[in-house]
Amino acid sequence: MLDQLLGLIQENSQHAIVQNPAVPNEQNNDVMQTLLGSITGGLQDQAQSGNLPGIMSLLSGNSGTSGSSLMNNPIVASIASKAVSAIMEKFGMSSGAAGGIVSSVLPGVLGGLISKVSNSADSSLDFNSILGGLLGGSNPGQQAAQNSGFDFNEIGYAMADGKLDMNDLMRMGGSLMGGSNTTAPASNNQQQSGGLDLGGLLGGLFGGK
Repeated sequence: MLDQLLGLIQENSQHAIVQNPAVPNEQNNDVMQTLLGSITGGLQDQAQSGNLPGIMSLLSGNSGTSGSSLMNNPIVASIASKAVSAIMEKFGMSSGAAGGIVSSVLPGVLGGLISKVSNSADSSLDFNSILGGLLGGSNPGQQAAQNSGFDFNEIGYAMADGKLDMNDLMRMGGSLMGGSNTTAPASNNQQQSGGLDLGGLLGGLFGGK
């Protein structure tokens, strides 16, 4: 995941970072790495706090993929805030300069990530690899798939195709996914299992469709 994300950052940073007079050339890579850390750290915080529905909704494209709609997503807004603060602190930039970089680069990066993850024909990234990486350990997403006979991809691709939406996840997941409070910390058992009972969740989702 990290290599693909860094590649997307590099693709979207030519004007905002490389050609930006506010960023010395010797700091270009460091600024990109700071963005990478803010994105992965922000997503990891969301995953480990139990907000898997929000991440899956974002990565499936249900939150929109255009710049304005993405930046209005609460997860993206949180990542953007962390990135601006990190760039200001590490490189001594003003809030305006740091904010300009983040607002120019982040939508393209996340839009590219969503396009890869939500496309079942693109094997470079999928929901299992993303969620497994965010939750830590030896890919809990794939472990859940092996233990339950299905995987996060089944939910994610169904959301990307419009067969499921955020309300479906929250209704069927109930307290196992954190209920309506998606920002509440998950219990230890929730975090170890990926935050939800995948078997019960998918059985309810697809059984009722």
